[in-house]
Amino acid sequence: MGNSKAPTLPQDQINHTQLNKRIWSLSGPMMLSNISLPLLGLVDTAVMGHLDSAVYLAAVSVGAMILHFIFWGFGFLRMSTVGLAAQAYGENNGYELRQLLTRAGILALTISLLLIASQYYLIEWALLLVQPSTAVAELTQEYFYIRIWSAPATLLTYVLLGWFLGIQKARLVLYVMVFVNVLNIALDLLFVVGFGLTVTGVAFASLISEYAGLILAMFLIYKETMHLKGKGSWFSDLEWGSFRRLLSLNFDIFIRTITLLFVFAFFTTQSARAGDVVMAANAVLLQFLTFMAYVLDAYAHAAEAMVGEALGHKNKQRLIQTVNACMKWSLGSALIFMLFYLVAGEYLLALLTDIEEVKIFGEQYLYWLAVMPLIAVWGYLFDGVFVGATWSREMRNVMLISVFLVYLPVWAISQSLQNHGLWLAMMLFLAARGGLMAWHYQKKLISIKFDTDGRM
Repeated sequence: MGNSKAPTLPQDQINHTQLNKRIWSLSGPMMLSNISLPLLGLVDTAVMGHLDSAVYLAAVSVGAMILHFIFWGFGFLRMSTVGLAAQAYGENNGYELRQLLTRAGILALTISLLLIASQYYLIEWALLLVQPSTAVAELTQEYFYIRIWSAPATLLTYVLLGWFLGIQKARLVLYVMVFVNVLNIALDLLFVVGFGLTVTGVAFASLISEYAGLILAMFLIYKETMHLKGKGSWFSDLEWGSFRRLLSLNFDIFIRTITLLFVFAFFTTQSARAGDVVMAANAVLLQFLTFMAYVLDAYAHAAEAMVGEALGHKNKQRLIQTVNACMKWSLGSALIFMLFYLVAGEYLLALLTDIEEVKIFGEQYLYWLAVMPLIAVWGYLFDGVFVGATWSREMRNVMLISVFLVYLPVWAISQSLQNHGLWLAMMLFLAARGGLMAWHYQKKLISIKFDTDGRM
């Protein structure tokens, strides 16, 4: 790969200091890029929240939720690209890295065009499920019909950011994410506060910033691919067979992602049926999980890139050392979160809501939040390991088992516990997911053997 390839660790000896530095060179920028996401949400809420009617804020919230669900359902475009790019990077295969961009880009464009073509059906189905008021529904449609045109930019950016992470250029991911979110915030203020636009102003701000981010990412891609070795044009390997592995990976991860989204949608639906106070308290408490995910996901992203590289480099020792090092950092951070939630849980709850009834109710569930980091950490970590190793079938199966044989049955038999039963189901789901992935990882380690030709 020429100059674009970062120094790698020697095959026969692994320097633990260098290994930890590499983990932080990947996880640090990803933490910062993750933290930039809620800032955008806060600005959207603030500019809408200061208008003369609550329907604007409600419409943007509902529209953003619908689009997040739709777009992130195709988050497999990022995850599959990371794993395949990391393995090609480990093999020093510049040709495959170029072909991967082409294949994944074609798939992302195809999906985005199908989303745009079916936009009227998508919003009708979504509003039928959410059932907002008539005024909110009309404004949500305005927002959606503008934002859906960002589908090509959003899905292509998933591919490009996954490719950057696969070649261990996490700083480029940070640059793109911060650029998009800062531009989005600036355009929010310009269109809504400056020009007096409402829902359409927020929608156009997001649309413009997402295409601007795509242009920046494509420019950075051009600079990186200039150094790639390997003969052949960008479109020299577009036979059906070349797409088969990508499509298989993507389908498995798609099922896994949709199932995971179902877990949180089901949790929210059951919370809503229990009443406004329960729904509000659970929504606030879930922010503890989201906040923790910004940190733990960063280690998972590092694992994605480094595990894929180790497998591409045909080095089982490096694979084990990488996973162990990421595990130590993840577990250490989870312990810090556990102590933080134990000591400051009530203060965090008060910071997130000043509604006394919600605070009093939420305080009854803080012990769930205290144990959650140590339960959830394993699922986050092994998600990164499995993405980097492209063990997508195992990811899919673990998620299906955890949801349909653990989460839903536990919820069904714990109805007498009311909201505690819902949290019990969530915690056992997280435990099953992490435990099953750890078991699969150990099985995979036993089966991984590289022969003298470097093949598994």
